[in-house]
Amino acid sequence: MSDHKKYLVGITLGDMNGIGLEVMLKTFLDNRMYEWCTPVLYGSSKIVSFHRKVLNLGQFNFAQSRGVDKIQLNTFNIINCWEDDPVVQLGQMNETGGKYAFLSIEAAVKDLKEGKIDALVTAPINKKNILRENFQFAGHTGYLAQQAGVSDYCMFLCSNDLRVGLVTEHVPVSEIAQSIKKEKIISKLDIIRKSLKLDFGIDKPKIAVLSLNPHAGDDGLIGKEEMDEIRPAIAEAKAKNIFALGPYPADGLFGSGNYKKFDAILAMYHDQGLVPFKALCFDSGVNYTAGLPFVRTSPDHGTGYDIAGKNLAREDSFREAVFLAVDILKKRENLKDMSANPLKKTEMAKERG
Repeated sequence: MSDHKKYLVGITLGDMNGIGLEVMLKTFLDNRMYEWCTPVLYGSSKIVSFHRKVLNLGQFNFAQSRGVDKIQLNTFNIINCWEDDPVVQLGQMNETGGKYAFLSIEAAVKDLKEGKIDALVTAPINKKNILRENFQFAGHTGYLAQQAGVSDYCMFLCSNDLRVGLVTEHVPVSEIAQSIKKEKIISKLDIIRKSLKLDFGIDKPKIAVLSLNPHAGDDGLIGKEEMDEIRPAIAEAKAKNIFALGPYPADGLFGSGNYKKFDAILAMYHDQGLVPFKALCFDSGVNYTAGLPFVRTSPDHGTGYDIAGKNLAREDSFREAVFLAVDILKKRENLKDMSANPLKKTEMAKERG
């Protein structure tokens, strides 16, 4: 067995009626995963057993526990977060799926904040059925930011070849333009820059900024957001030593392949960033929340109700979400080591060439 550190990776249940359980079970059927981390699912062994039976994964073994201090290494751990036995209705969007998805998130985030787990990987939820008095958010990210006491963060879609951040996330199209403000763009650029250095080990990141309007506004003929907000934001970011360039029309940057010249892309709105990202990286893409004090990743797909329980879901994105969480933890730890030991930084620089 390797002597590298194994991290405790917390996993949320997601919507029990979707494909979240399927992709996580398939991920950890590969015993090599346990060389890098010890998974801890916050949920219910009964629900896991149901999915295991439906998917005919009888060879998948797990250990049950009441808390992180009782978990077992080299196996899939389940912390039972409730006593009742909810009915799983595969492919159905219902109140039950949302209720237990939230209970799982609540328990996992509590342990994450207390430092009992090293990172969190969240399985997909349905943004409608999870809404309740203490979860008035359009997804995981807003809740995590609130729990962390963070006022700004960045939804950051990542793969080996492409990273895309968003200025606006789950905002109606009719409200996007009024949400594009200079200060907001600068904040997102700063979060991305810091994340690229801290979490991805890129010393001098280069960030492309997309325009909002077609043809980057054509000097104000097709909208003025580029002139009034985006260009001034880029100029101010550069003054703060953020290497940001643009604004680039999205079709040209992605169509030409020039996106490959950048360490990250900042898109103005959800579909502008996610459509090209998912077209290029659907199976390997990971949703990472940059700007939080802890590490949270997620697969870049949804609940997949249409294929739930049919053994059709691919686990690639979930597996990559686990790998990215571990990789970020390792990079952060190495950075701390280098800060504490300047000689180590010199030695690593020599190794790189």
